[in-house]
Amino acid sequence: MTPDQLITFAAVAEHRNISRAAVALHLSQPAVSGQLRQLQDEFGEPLYQRDGRGVRLTPAGEQLASYAARLRDTWRQAHAYRDALRGLEQGTLRIGASTTPASYLLPYLIAEFHRRYPDVTVHTANGNTTEIVEALGSVDIAMIEGPVGADLPPDTAVHAWREDEIVAIVPRSHPLAQAGEGGRADLAAFAAHRLVLREAGSAVRQIVERAFARAGVPMRVALEIAGVEGVKEAVRAGMGVGFVSGMSMRHEDGALCRLSLGPEPLTRRLSILVPFASAPSRVVERFLALCLADGV
Repeated sequence: MTPDQLITFAAVAEHRNISRAAVALHLSQPAVSGQLRQLQDEFGEPLYQRDGRGVRLTPAGEQLASYAARLRDTWRQAHAYRDALRGLEQGTLRIGASTTPASYLLPYLIAEFHRRYPDVTVHTANGNTTEIVEALGSVDIAMIEGPVGADLPPDTAVHAWREDEIVAIVPRSHPLAQAGEGGRADLAAFAAHRLVLREAGSAVRQIVERAFARAGVPMRVALEIAGVEGVKEAVRAGMGVGFVSGMSMRHEDGALCRLSLGPEPLTRRLSILVPFASAPSRVVERFLALCLADGV
């Protein structure tokens, strides 16, 4: 039994999926599977079982996972302390970001960070808000949209970052487009129209659903599709009215019309999460400062 095997097992226990754990660890899937087999042989009994596309821990695996998670956290804290002493001459920064910041903010931030600190290697992981929160143990800093939630790992700092407006998008030929680009439409106006929603776990979807529920307006969902660009393409194809972050419309070609929702803009908060905040590396501190001061 080695520390690497336990850290790998902690990642598998967290993600409940070998492929996702391999991505988080920057390893191949066969390498992860091999470490799991060696660890299981060491204990002489099953630690996990295949469960559809993922894995389910046995009782012995659940107990071991608690020890493995503590080892992983201590290992990361030791690395953070080492990096803090070493400075920024070299280093690695692992950034997790949900869909909107990953697509429309992170590229500019990484480009500026690379100009300032060219020898720091940056790795990114993206997903919806739920997936990024679940992967906090595998990143150094994360950007999410919408409510943070209460189930964050211990020693995670939350930094309020910026506001983002959720807008409706329709083709230029759609009846609601008569309000004009940047116009406003009450939620009741959408009751008669088909809607295109993001996948489950999307913060945009959660906020839109709550807004419709508060207003007592029924939702005629025609399509659920992953990703902002998927929503845009479905709207262009005439599937219905979509809902996206306003910043995702900055470079549109004019084929779609954006509308603000309700009498007041429908906004949500973007937040930055820092796991192991009691001992952040200088790399994390500098990138966080850049984010909080950015004008993107």
